[in-house]
Amino acid sequence: MRNDVSFRDALAVWWRIGVLSFGGPAGQIALMHRELVEERRWLDETRFLHALNYCMLLPGPEAQQLATYVGWLLHGVRGGLVAGLLFILPGALAILLLSCLYVTLGNLAPVEGLFFGLKAAVLAIVCQALLRIAGRALTSTFTRVLAVAGFIALFVFALPFPLVVLGAGGLAYLLARGRGPTDSRPETPLQPDRAGERRARLAALVCLLLWAGTLAGLSLMLGSSHPLTQIANFFFRMAVVTFGGAYAVLSYVAQQAVEQYHWLAPGEMLDGLGLAETTPGPLILVTQFVGFLGAWRHLGGEASLLAGMAGALVTTWVTFLPCFLWIFAGAPYVERLREHHALREALAAITAVVVGVIANLALWFGLNFLFADMQRLQALGVDMPLPVLASLGLPNLLLTGLAFVLVFLLRLNMLITLLCCALLGMAWTLISL
Repeated sequence: MRNDVSFRDALAVWWRIGVLSFGGPAGQIALMHRELVEERRWLDETRFLHALNYCMLLPGPEAQQLATYVGWLLHGVRGGLVAGLLFILPGALAILLLSCLYVTLGNLAPVEGLFFGLKAAVLAIVCQALLRIAGRALTSTFTRVLAVAGFIALFVFALPFPLVVLGAGGLAYLLARGRGPTDSRPETPLQPDRAGERRARLAALVCLLLWAGTLAGLSLMLGSSHPLTQIANFFFRMAVVTFGGAYAVLSYVAQQAVEQYHWLAPGEMLDGLGLAETTPGPLILVTQFVGFLGAWRHLGGEASLLAGMAGALVTTWVTFLPCFLWIFAGAPYVERLREHHALREALAAITAVVVGVIANLALWFGLNFLFADMQRLQALGVDMPLPVLASLGLPNLLLTGLAFVLVFLLRLNMLITLLCCALLGMAWTLISL
């Protein structure tokens, strides 16, 4: 890992990553791998995957937590804060703007066209990154078997994400304990100084106090039945159970928001999910759309957007604040695990499974982009999504094919690929109106 990276250079890169972080966790992890490992070589492959392994075990958006972790590795607490905030800020601003347009205009076709093209480009970029990560991480028969098994467990059998990851890590840990230490030695782990450790612990404590203090303050000032208090309480609970990404809890969020709290009308959750899928940042930002509509509908009505903005701010605050808490509380200790051979083997196994996880995410993203309708095959323990072949979108397929040509054959850089596909997507949408 390089120790000469200036904070100013890192600031520019984190902003760039935040603006370009399309495609869900697979696209975001691919983007960070390309920017930080391949192009700038700020981290080596081992340390990047070590950080990713830990983030995969945490509740919340793993890509945003990975950015926070790497920012902390490079520049301590301030680096983690900047990296994590810039990762979510562009997407949060985009969702806020689109939420305002949604309740005032309702017609977002030009914007949808722009993001339609970006999604095709992201699919090609994700596949390129997946091949590169797999080539470097799967170095033995055991790791390749784990990657395939993880993919099958998630995609074919829909097993819980934590079970798959922890199962692979536990198996490798037991095998390593039985085999005993090997002759190989890990790269010298990062050893933060005492002051750095104290700052990390203090930052974690501040995050915890702010997180809990938000709920207490809203309850005292507004009362427990106030819509903003209810929004904060609901997404506070969601923040600690979102293992395996946003899709693990979105159905529950939609059901509660529509049926219990009446924040959304039926069908509006799908609109919000569409906005979150086509804007940068973590998919869990769809909760900001839910909070916006909940506060707008119950506090401000159509005459005011300020209530909706307040609901969006509260939702984003309580959803993402614990992400910084988990990183600052755990990252210094996770780095030391590299010295423990059995735990190191367990994390290496998680690395292999993570390749399967990224493959699962990439396939899911690709199927949902190329096909308008999906169905599920459920028989004999199998629970997997299958596309309805008749719903294949020809423009989606052609644009994706072009993106693959730009990335794999012409080897154009990422920005040019994104720009070309975005312009073509917008042109197609405007023509087809």
